[in-house]
Amino acid sequence: MVRPIPPTARVSLKGAKALRKGNPWLYRTELLEPPQTQERGAVVSVVDPQGNPVGQAFYAQRSPLALRLLTRKGPAEEKVDEAFLRHRLELSLARRAPLRQRDGVRLVHGEADLLPGLFVDRYGAGLSLQTLSEGMDVRKEWVARTLAELTGATHVVCRDDASGRDFESLTREVKLLHGQGEARFSYHEGENLFEVDLLGDMKTGAFLDQVDNHVRAGELARGEALDLFSYHGGFALALSRTCDSVLAVEQDPKASERARANAARNGRTNVTVENANAFDVLRRFSESGRRFDTVVVDPPGLAKRREGMATALRAYHELNLRAFKCLRPEGLLVTCSCSGKLTREAFEEMVLSAAADAKRPVQILERRGAGLDHPVLGGLPETEYLKAFFVRVLL
Repeated sequence: MVRPIPPTARVSLKGAKALRKGNPWLYRTELLEPPQTQERGAVVSVVDPQGNPVGQAFYAQRSPLALRLLTRKGPAEEKVDEAFLRHRLELSLARRAPLRQRDGVRLVHGEADLLPGLFVDRYGAGLSLQTLSEGMDVRKEWVARTLAELTGATHVVCRDDASGRDFESLTREVKLLHGQGEARFSYHEGENLFEVDLLGDMKTGAFLDQVDNHVRAGELARGEALDLFSYHGGFALALSRTCDSVLAVEQDPKASERARANAARNGRTNVTVENANAFDVLRRFSESGRRFDTVVVDPPGLAKRREGMATALRAYHELNLRAFKCLRPEGLLVTCSCSGKLTREAFEEMVLSAAADAKRPVQILERRGAGLDHPVLGGLPETEYLKAFFVRVLL
């Protein structure tokens, strides 16, 4: 049986070289001849300037990121259809087998699982699905049905309200794709139990990429602790196991209330939640002489685009400078960045610069990232977005 040939996209020599070396993205500036199709999220054949096959990709009609490679095999070798995508989903789930005991875990991590633009988190019996590519956006109803079948999930929520969809020229929306009624679920981080509202909370519900860092911080922390940008209290509750007291600071009133409820649910009476701006609180403490044994700085992404990097670095520097000033000798700083455009090297340089400006000698104890369920794709450095440094102040 002869397979139908999909539309063809001809790319530049530079673009073809990058795709063949492992980067699955091709921007429109490297597209020599767009495919002749008006279908949203179409699968297209990709060839170099000489017509040699490069593979097959999702094609976006309007996004600056025109192609997202799905396979390096041409249409004569492999058919990209629902069976193909289902197999990719099955493989992604199988990769999480070592984490089978977790009830809060990322099941699909986009390009790193060879499912470009698709992100799926599990919270108990609920799944939170996010699409950041046109190809996955048009298929999300099918993806939701398939995942419900593969996982037994009672609810699949579409959390397509992230700012990344603006870059892709996709509309924002939040809706239930599978199941009925509320979408509130519980999950664990270590021994702590958390509740999430998949339809109402930020992102996909929580920040599962930080779970292992929450637990590790709880192992190393001591004394009086300050947790900035606490959200639902992931770091705060972990710190409360080994610290005498924890002050969690969160600006969003709804998140603050959830953090208080999570602390109460787990019996963490040594956790106090303050609804305030973390920059203001840190400035007040550093200037008043308030000191802590442990400080966590885990802000939201401060650099969404490369052009905002200078401003973001100034903000990161201020936060870390004041955090160093708030630490007692031998104190622990856990400092994080989820800005994908900020490299690990640049982040470390900023941390050390802040320490020098604070006149504090430091040890770098650990350089960490996201957990095993958030793998990094070789050839696409943007997938290594999370940086978490554990730093000890010596004097």
